[in-house]
Amino acid sequence: MAVIDIHNHVTPRRFRDAVQDGGTWHTLDADVAELHIPKFSIAPEDRIAEMDEMGVDIHCLTVNTGFFKYDLPAEVTKVIARECNEELAEMMREYPDRFTGLASVPLQDVPAAIQEMEYAIKELGFVGVTLGDHINGRMLDEPEFRPFWREVEAAGAAVFFHQCSATVVESRTERYGLPNTIGNLTERAITFGTLVFGGVMDEFPDLKICLGHAGGYTAFGIARMDKGWRAGAMENMPEFSDARTILERAPSEYLSRFYYDSCTYTEETLRFLLDTVGSDRVVLGTDYPAPMILDDAVRWINGLESLTADEKRAILEDNPARLLGR
Repeated sequence: MAVIDIHNHVTPRRFRDAVQDGGTWHTLDADVAELHIPKFSIAPEDRIAEMDEMGVDIHCLTVNTGFFKYDLPAEVTKVIARECNEELAEMMREYPDRFTGLASVPLQDVPAAIQEMEYAIKELGFVGVTLGDHINGRMLDEPEFRPFWREVEAAGAAVFFHQCSATVVESRTERYGLPNTIGNLTERAITFGTLVFGGVMDEFPDLKICLGHAGGYTAFGIARMDKGWRAGAMENMPEFSDARTILERAPSEYLSRFYYDSCTYTEETLRFLLDTVGSDRVVLGTDYPAPMILDDAVRWINGLESLTADEKRAILEDNPARLLGR
């Protein structure tokens, strides 16, 4: 089987070419796409050479999250999503043995998002979608997103969650990189909690969702979520009054309903994740080529003494293939 990296990013070269001399691209300027990191927009052949060096056979491509743009008018975001998806699809068509992909969708307009997802899967060959943790502050357990989840499940699409805008930390501090290093992990725990407590995972039991950055603080914080769920059954606990309104089972029972990428950086953290969520739920994810990349991930995982050979193969090959329906 192939080694598959499900967490990596692309900045469309058509965007780069349009803005590099001070221009704009569908209202966007050079600030949205980390152009100071050239590898985001290198040619496919150069990306493949990098993959070969890293021991990765397949990149499941996702566009740089600066292009999600849920805050723009939906008609503008629809064009951005379509052009991003078409550029990634060109890479997939040119190198079908090396690239697959997850499409971007304009989720501030649910019918338009469903339409773009269907087009991306049926016409362009994508295997799912990549989403931000919230849509302009609206979490994805809200009723207006139920039709989207229904169609995602029906399509058998994989879903990859990754932050795309200011994280919850940014309102408190913008210093020391903490909006990224702490904020990204917090966002993913909020996504897990809302999808579980909000009943999405019960209503749509066949969803295939991967939480980027190892699910953030989900695995570490799940016992406290369970504690809050139990508090919801106690009298005079208004803070937890809706913790059991929908959810009939403890949140920890849903850990195995999600996938989590391997972007943990230490052996101890990855071992804890495997022990908490199950060795069949962790997939290779590197965050290539971002500054927070899991360096030399394949050789690193293969060299970890606390992982069995079966666990290493599951992370690198079996689990990502199952997630992506390969």
